Amino acid sequence: MPSFEDSLKKLEAIVEHLEKGDLPLEESLKLFEEGVGLSAACKKELDAAEGKVQMLIKQRDGSLKAEPFSTER
Repeated sequence: MPSFEDSLKKLEAIVEHLEKGDLPLEESLKLFEEGVGLSAACKKELDAAEGKVQMLIKQRDGSLKAEPFSTER
């Protein structure tokens, strides 16, 4: 599975290519579909990271304590 950064770079390249508007319809649809998948994968990773950050609980002494995080809802 590609890293978040690799997926984001690929998504940015797809958007740039689609914005040019010089592709045949079939190729545009194929790239769009790939972009939607990459976007969903990136969002999932960002949501998981956000959840982990939210699980850090500030202690009375100002330190942070990590709490277990479950991705299941």
